[in-house]
Amino acid sequence: MIETTHENPITTLPYTPMPAVVTKIITETWDTKTFRAEFTDEALKENFTYEPGQFQQVSVFGVGECTFCLTSSPTRKGYIEFSVKKVGSVTSALHSMTEGGVVGIRAPLGNYLPYHEWKGKNLLFAGGGIGMAPMRALLNFCLDNRDDYGDITTIYGARTPGDLCFKYEYEEWDSKGKLHLTVDAGEDDWKGHVGHVPGYLKELAPSPENTIAITCGPPIMIKFILPEFANLGFKPEQIYTTLEMKMKCGVGKCGRCNIGSKLVCLDGPVFSLAEIDELPPEF
Repeated sequence: MIETTHENPITTLPYTPMPAVVTKIITETWDTKTFRAEFTDEALKENFTYEPGQFQQVSVFGVGECTFCLTSSPTRKGYIEFSVKKVGSVTSALHSMTEGGVVGIRAPLGNYLPYHEWKGKNLLFAGGGIGMAPMRALLNFCLDNRDDYGDITTIYGARTPGDLCFKYEYEEWDSKGKLHLTVDAGEDDWKGHVGHVPGYLKELAPSPENTIAITCGPPIMIKFILPEFANLGFKPEQIYTTLEMKMKCGVGKCGRCNIGSKLVCLDGPVFSLAEIDELPPEF
C-alpha cells in the first residue's frame, strides 16, 4: 500500500515561485494540454509532497501567473502535473512552451479531499471536460491504494469524443474500478454512450449507501447533476466538489475569491455540498 503524509517535510514558499523544468507535455484535446514539471532543486524534487485536491500557482516568467489544480497523484513521485485549457495570456504562453522550458511553482496550496475519512467506502467520480483534472489526482491516489476503498466508479463526459482528456489512463481506471464514458454528441466512430453526464448518472443509478460522490465540471453540469444526486438519495455531506474559480493570489491576500466570509484559496478549494449550502449564492 502506498501512503502519503499529512505533513509536508519540504514545500515551496507561499510567495516565492520555485523553478521547475517542464519535462513532458501531453496534448489532451485541441485546446488542453497536460504539463509534467520537476523542481530544479533536487531536495525539493525528492521530498515535495501534497494532498489530492490541493492546487498550485504556476508562473510563466515575464507573462504572469495562474492557478491550476495538482492533477497528478502524490503517490507518483518526482514530478507534479497540471492541465491547462488555453483561454488567456498565461495559458497561451504555456501552450507555446516546449519541453525543457522553466516555470515557477508555488505549492501546495489550499485544503484537500479528505480521503483518509473515506477508507472502506465506495467512491463515485462524476466529471465533465477539464473538470476531470482535479479529480484525477484523487482517483489515481485511490487506485494506488486500492485495498483501502470499496467500489471506485467513474462517470466522465465531454462535448465530443475529441474533448475527452486523459485517454491514456482509461484502461487503468476501468481495470481497477469501473469507467463509464459519455459524450454530448457522438461521431461516426464513437461506440460509447451519448448523453450528458447528469442524465447518465440518472440512468446508471448508483446506490448512495456507503458511498462518497466527488464531482467537478462546467457550471451547467454541476447545476443539473446535484439534483440527480439528491434524487438518488445522496445527502449533502456525501457530495464533494472543488471551487477553483476566481482564485488569484492563492494565499488569502487579494480577497478576489471570497464567497461570503470564506476565501476559496484558504478555506477550499474543496467543499462538501453541505458546506456550500451554507454559503451565499455568489458563484
